[in-house]
Amino acid sequence: MSTRPHRLLIFGAGVIGSVYALRFAQSGLDVTILARGKRLETLKRDGLKYNDNGTIKQISIKSIEKLDNDDIYDFILVPVRYDQAESALSAIKHNRSKTIVTLTNTIGYDSWLEIVGDRLLPGFPGAGGDIKEDVLYAQFGSEKHQGTIFGEINGLTTERVKELAQIFESVDLHYEIQKDIQAFHISHTALAIVNKHFYTNDGMVDIDTARSVSTLSKIAADIKQNIHLVEQAGIPVIPLETKEMGELPDNDIISRYRQMLSNDFIIDVKLGNHAISQKAEIMILDEMFHKMISSRR
Repeated sequence: MSTRPHRLLIFGAGVIGSVYALRFAQSGLDVTILARGKRLETLKRDGLKYNDNGTIKQISIKSIEKLDNDDIYDFILVPVRYDQAESALSAIKHNRSKTIVTLTNTIGYDSWLEIVGDRLLPGFPGAGGDIKEDVLYAQFGSEKHQGTIFGEINGLTTERVKELAQIFESVDLHYEIQKDIQAFHISHTALAIVNKHFYTNDGMVDIDTARSVSTLSKIAADIKQNIHLVEQAGIPVIPLETKEMGELPDNDIISRYRQMLSNDFIIDVKLGNHAISQKAEIMILDEMFHKMISSRR
């Protein structure tokens, strides 16, 4: 493997893109973040501002507005919402970088492969949070199964997979090389789409409504039903924790969610600004998940 420092590009400066850029920059890696509009102006003017245990700090990170075709990176990470993924990949279609790592929800890769071909390395982010008044409030998962997940569609552990793993190790981030990345994505979508019960016509429910028996009963029922549908379709439910969730009594799922919704950070993730902006993604995924499951019956 090359000993030359890796060049990394984060395509998108939302919550997930910003937290990866922050960790890479703090570890001294050569990282650039692609941002647009007001976010780009803020990054150029103030650097990336972030919350560090109650203290607001900032770090300077290289930022660009447009990616030239011959501006080549070892890895381009694309941490965007599912409903933005095709336009993001189309924007980098003609760039000559060899590996494009998508870090987002999905149930399949056909349309992405049509755009970027076998440069695609699908993954899922191991971080969450919110941006409030230009300040990043986010964190990475602290366990392996909450880390960044990635893997080749064919399940092989290729050189680029090993190289990406090496990068995550160098910045002390948990990761998992997933042998059946599509089964993982479908299983995760089965859980993610239940968040539709937190949406109202014009935003999010309040915390009391989110924690109510009526809301959480719908979530518990949907989780069990969705995981059951994945199993019925002959798709492995990955990881084991997701499979086990589908076997819990409703009351256990309700109490687990209620406990999560007593944590300020989780409240931000589930009900904050970032969650509001995810509504289109969740609704599209919900529709696509059920269509895909129906087609497999």
